[in-house]
Amino acid sequence: MAVLEADAPGRDAGHSGILWAVESSPETGTVRDVVLSVLEAIASDESALVLLFCSPQFHIAEIAAAVAEYGCAAPVVGCTTAGEITPLGYRHGTITGLSLPKTHFSLSLQLFEQLAQFDLADGFSAARTLLTQHEAAEFHAAMPNSFAILLNDGLSMREEAIASAFGNALGHVPLVGGSAGISAVKNEPNMLLGGQVLTNSAILMLISTDLDFRVFQTQHFEALSQKLVITRADPSRRIVMQINAEPAAQEYARLLGLTRADLTAQVFALHPLVVRAGGRFYARSIQKVNDDDSLQFFCAIDEGIVLSIARSGDLVADLEAVFEKLRKDLGSVQATIGFDCILRYIEMEQGDMLADVSHLHDLNNVIGFNTYGEQFGTMHMSQTFTGIAFGRPR
Repeated sequence: MAVLEADAPGRDAGHSGILWAVESSPETGTVRDVVLSVLEAIASDESALVLLFCSPQFHIAEIAAAVAEYGCAAPVVGCTTAGEITPLGYRHGTITGLSLPKTHFSLSLQLFEQLAQFDLADGFSAARTLLTQHEAAEFHAAMPNSFAILLNDGLSMREEAIASAFGNALGHVPLVGGSAGISAVKNEPNMLLGGQVLTNSAILMLISTDLDFRVFQTQHFEALSQKLVITRADPSRRIVMQINAEPAAQEYARLLGLTRADLTAQVFALHPLVVRAGGRFYARSIQKVNDDDSLQFFCAIDEGIVLSIARSGDLVADLEAVFEKLRKDLGSVQATIGFDCILRYIEMEQGDMLADVSHLHDLNNVIGFNTYGEQFGTMHMSQTFTGIAFGRPR
């Protein structure tokens, strides 16, 4: 199924010029056919940037080879997902593409490799240099409003340091992003830049536009009175071994009135642990229970941190309020690039909310992917919906 919305209101060159396409794996054909179909629909010499959000059922090397064969003049940045977000609703098993046109966007891009050795000071310096060069470019006078998109390898476990370094370096320029999904093939890379397959990498995209835009981040949890303390952890691997000096999984289950055997992804989605910072609560979401009763987290965790158990609020109402505010600010939403945590998808699926949320995505032209973590400003977090919405030219 390929879908091109170039003629739809708000998506043609007379409005934002942002194009999108969705292609699922055909019964006959190859990964090459899927990629080329998407690129032919959205990529041209007039593109400033092309983004590909790819189901992990596709091999990233084959996607990159097809991108190289197509020979797009604009940078093509891609990653695997935990699900694709389209104006048609959530999808699995697709390649979803988005292109930003030169008429409204200008791009500076930097690749960061070997994230295991990522240094905060060096990352800060590199991002600041990129910003200085970007703002000195000729296009910046006509497109003075800038934002940044960050795509991270979700296996690197370095998102906190990366977001902190880049977010602080960019200062007044807002940053949003997401962590790539894990490939279905163990240890297979999950990102690409043009025809290059990337391992243990991050891509920082600094973008200027003459369109009005808003960055946003939302969550729908209420912290409860129950407190707990991380008493033993391995921060480098995001593993918590003990909570309140008890085996982590058993203690978490006990606080919820459950047994260890009851702990599932659905429980984690509905009852994240949250930490208070800067007057707000941020989720520290659990990814899975390990065989030794330790808990694997999506975000940074450390010994001595005091957490609260949270309960889910009204996800749909919260999302409706977000888009209502965006439309009030922008007049109309031409397109939205969205990064939505996989645990939110699990909650929507279990709560029979996918149709309602998909309707909101259709109304607000959302394109993006389900992530293994979201970046907003200087922070890496989980169980949020984060992104950037575009209005009309200022």
